[in-house]
Amino acid sequence: MRAVVKDGLGIFNPQGFLDGTNTPTFLTLEDIQATKQLKISMLLVSLKKVVFFNKNGLDVFVKMMTEVRNESKATIGFCDYDAKKFQAILKFYGDDINFSLFKSQKVALLFAATNKEEKQNVLVYNDDPSQRSSMAIELFDNGHNPIMAQTKIEFDEKKQNKDNYNTIVENTFLGLYGQKIATRVTGNAIIYTVSNFLDAEVSETFDFSYHTNSLNVGFRLFIFDAYKVLSMNIHAVNFFSKLASTAAEYNANFVFVGMKFDKTPISFKEELEDAGFMFFEELDNILKDKELLKELGAVSVSSAKAKRLLTKSMVNELPRFISASVTTLEMMTNATAEKDNVKINELVLSKTEGMLASSIGFYGDMDGMVILILPYSIAKSSCELLLDESTDDIELILDSLAELVNIVGGRIKTLLADDDINISITLPRTYEDVNNLLDIVSNTKGVQVDLKFKEEKFTFFLTR
Repeated sequence: MRAVVKDGLGIFNPQGFLDGTNTPTFLTLEDIQATKQLKISMLLVSLKKVVFFNKNGLDVFVKMMTEVRNESKATIGFCDYDAKKFQAILKFYGDDINFSLFKSQKVALLFAATNKEEKQNVLVYNDDPSQRSSMAIELFDNGHNPIMAQTKIEFDEKKQNKDNYNTIVENTFLGLYGQKIATRVTGNAIIYTVSNFLDAEVSETFDFSYHTNSLNVGFRLFIFDAYKVLSMNIHAVNFFSKLASTAAEYNANFVFVGMKFDKTPISFKEELEDAGFMFFEELDNILKDKELLKELGAVSVSSAKAKRLLTKSMVNELPRFISASVTTLEMMTNATAEKDNVKINELVLSKTEGMLASSIGFYGDMDGMVILILPYSIAKSSCELLLDESTDDIELILDSLAELVNIVGGRIKTLLADDDINISITLPRTYEDVNNLLDIVSNTKGVQVDLKFKEEKFTFFLTR
């Protein structure tokens, strides 16, 4: 079976059952080699005529398409499926999904770099905010007008007016643009969800690298959502106590919400309180108390952790870091960036008033942190593009800035993968007061790049 190629888009059209046992009838070594030689920007497998599939059947195509992507940098994935098949694929691959999913070939063409269609009004929805933002930015970059629905209710209402949109994008996923993480962030608080019986296994399933990098980025409030926890034993208590003590140098705050002690000794609660944990009955007791949320998540002093030097590999990849940041902001501002200054030093800003900032950490084959400082006006205009409405709500602007920086992190991840450098990224941390960020990176050297967008100054800073 050969891929059908048109205008840089390659489509495989298997039929019947994809269960891994009949794949040789679809793909031969000759087919795979021929596909690798195609000059395409996107390679997809259409599931329109597939009656049944399982993960084994899809894996054969994923492996082959990944080989093509490694050679040609093409977008790869699946298309032409219904909502049930979409959810099945997401369930099969979970957080390991590294390919794209397009509800139809018409939707896929909107995201194809070679697509020359005229500007379209596109209604976009996905449950994942970073996916929504990724789609909006990619569509905008391809010359279209994306309209984002922030909630399912809003999406259902808007899609009733079909005449307002050329295309409606739902049940679609962009692989390697964002990063799905089991945690979530609200008001600069990292929220971990724990459940069932907590024992020694919690230390094996907890991602210490992600947690440590979240601390380095500037997160200071960590909430454990324990509504579904049945009980815990002494091994879990020891784990949480150690977690709090190792973060003492950061002055981080740790909180349990919804934890019941009818099946857990009350002495465990007292031991955790001695270690520094706080307990609240409801999550809203924190999230809806803006002053408390701000106090618990505040950066009180700079970290006492040892400062580390930039590595040669990070400096070598600097153009990719800058490209990911600048390209994204150029799309959002419709302006070309002018490089003003590049230097290796501590972060130095000519002014902090009227500026907002965000930081995102990365770890894996290399680790560090990217910091972006930009004027309120740029953040506001970017927010309004994502929301498709004007706003002066600082919380909405900061949330949109976080989504924007998450896209930058996803782009960095994708660009580094081109050089076989694999990283994971943290959630972004935002700063309404840039001085709090300066506390985080005090006495830390990095690469500072000063840029201009329409005479507005923007600063990129890469450090460890």
